[in-house]
Amino acid sequence: MASLVLVEHNNSEIKGATLSAVTAAQKLDGEVHLLLAGSGSDPVAEAAAQISGVTKVLHSDSAEYSAGLAENIAPLVEKVAAEYTHIWAPANTFGKNVMPRVSAVLDVQQISDISAVIDDKTFERPIYAGNAIATVESVDEKKVITVRATAFDAAAADGGSAEVVKVDASGESGLSSYVGSELSKSERPELTAADIIISGGRGMQSGDNFAMLEKVADKLEAAVGASRAAVDAGFVPNDYQVGQTGKIVAPDLYIAVGISGAIQHLAGMKDSKVIVAINKDEEAPIFQVADYGIVGDLFELVPELEQKLN
Repeated sequence: MASLVLVEHNNSEIKGATLSAVTAAQKLDGEVHLLLAGSGSDPVAEAAAQISGVTKVLHSDSAEYSAGLAENIAPLVEKVAAEYTHIWAPANTFGKNVMPRVSAVLDVQQISDISAVIDDKTFERPIYAGNAIATVESVDEKKVITVRATAFDAAAADGGSAEVVKVDASGESGLSSYVGSELSKSERPELTAADIIISGGRGMQSGDNFAMLEKVADKLEAAVGASRAAVDAGFVPNDYQVGQTGKIVAPDLYIAVGISGAIQHLAGMKDSKVIVAINKDEEAPIFQVADYGIVGDLFELVPELEQKLN
């Protein structure tokens, strides 16, 4: 029994969610191998070989993998899948894009967003916005699995000495082409990797008022997030959204400002180690999951917090 973990990267560095997927794969007996498809990605393959617990890195470097298109990566996974009983990837944009195609070409049922590994065919995954945990058992010969990164500690990025094996590319599928990306740029940590997050909700009243949160975030070296209500209102871009339909986070500290605590938002942040809520409504659901709650006007409390951090 051997596991294959798909490496999410940008041709220069490995994304942190991959390390959590490696930890999940290590819950089973057998070797853990990585599959890295990229272009000009030799340094990434060298870094992948250093991940603790990994014994082999399959590396395919070709132009068709430069943008990480799922239509090109899935055939490569199919090409090497014969040796593996379990194929893993993070349950993020990358995994949700690639793994359904992998399960389709292998003709198996995907097991999505797992939070625990019971044995080689049994897994736990959250359902109903995290209010219940389903135990699922797969009878497929090969298991195609996406992993909730916040449910598993990241594997050590160094200490390993895996063998790097070159794999021929599977070829250009011709099903899609890369046009371009419009990416937001920030010196703050990325939401899913941040140790501290401060998020705003509809109570912020406008996008301009998020500047208050940004000042606090800069002093705490924190990421800035938002509820779906704030995103839908146009206060901030979509990539700020935390929740069931946004990003799943579990930082050391989560500060919720002007967020009522809708069930879909709680599903994305309730695993945070410490939750602080600021809201003028003492009946707001967010206080039910908060470790510390402050009932008051955020337009007075947030500037005061920012001053205290000086």
